[in-house]
Amino acid sequence: MSLTPVFVSDKDQEAAQVNLLHVEEKKSEPMTLDENTSKNWVDKIVSKLRINNSTIRACLSECLATFILLLIGNGSVAQFVLSRGTLGSPLSIQISWGFAVTLAVYFSNGLSGGHINPAISLAMFALGKINWRQLVGYTVAQFLGAFIASPLLYAVYWDAFNQFDGGIRQAFGPNGTAGIFATYPTEWLTVGGGVLDQVVATAVLAATVCAVTDPSNKVPKGVEPVLVGFMVLLIGMSLGFNCGFPLNPARDFSPRLFMSLAGWGSEVWMTANGVHWWWVPVVGPYIGGLVGVFLYKVIVAMHQ
Repeated sequence: MSLTPVFVSDKDQEAAQVNLLHVEEKKSEPMTLDENTSKNWVDKIVSKLRINNSTIRACLSECLATFILLLIGNGSVAQFVLSRGTLGSPLSIQISWGFAVTLAVYFSNGLSGGHINPAISLAMFALGKINWRQLVGYTVAQFLGAFIASPLLYAVYWDAFNQFDGGIRQAFGPNGTAGIFATYPTEWLTVGGGVLDQVVATAVLAATVCAVTDPSNKVPKGVEPVLVGFMVLLIGMSLGFNCGFPLNPARDFSPRLFMSLAGWGSEVWMTANGVHWWWVPVVGPYIGGLVGVFLYKVIVAMHQ
């Protein structure tokens, strides 16, 4: 039995034609699913893990970014040292650190501003760019990220370490590997000279951060991490001879702490001559960061 009416009025015919047009339009449109059903399983998991607190999100980004920085930067040193100089060079290490900084800043720039360095975070706090909660959170996250990267890099190169030193971890000497994770001075550098080195180098870095983020300088948005990474490369190529341009308390202290726990012993806190060195790459950058932003503020920013 047919349900189609035998007689159809003109008005009904027009309505039917309109409905037909709507049906054809819907057929021509790409098929879409409901927002919830269109999500893949990764999106569904991520949506449940989303953190609403902006400070916590920023801290996590700083932790991940600093982790990336240390994994790539120290990885380039490991490749050079463990191959006894056959793979890589001082220049390749400098380039790797410069690009690592750029990449790490991109990782966290959208959430935290991409500090990846406790000295820079302190400098930004001094300028009023972040509050004290952010300062504490970012600093803890940076030290943590740097620490986590160290055992992972150690695991990646575990076999190479054993081949290099026969399984006996040494800080210094022909089979010394402490320089992979932390920075040490040349044998003639005094502690005072090391502090000055780090104050000057980190001041240059901090002033650069101010310059590339200063709206008056009209740096294209998104280019800032490239310029900061380029400056780290230049610092490494010009001011890295004395003690390896640490510039970053987390970059130096956390891996040093890891080494002291992983078999290198207490030697990692000192120089080959037995001088306590560990505090120089920590205190120096903190002072340098403050000096750098102060000089930029007084000499440049306040006159614009």
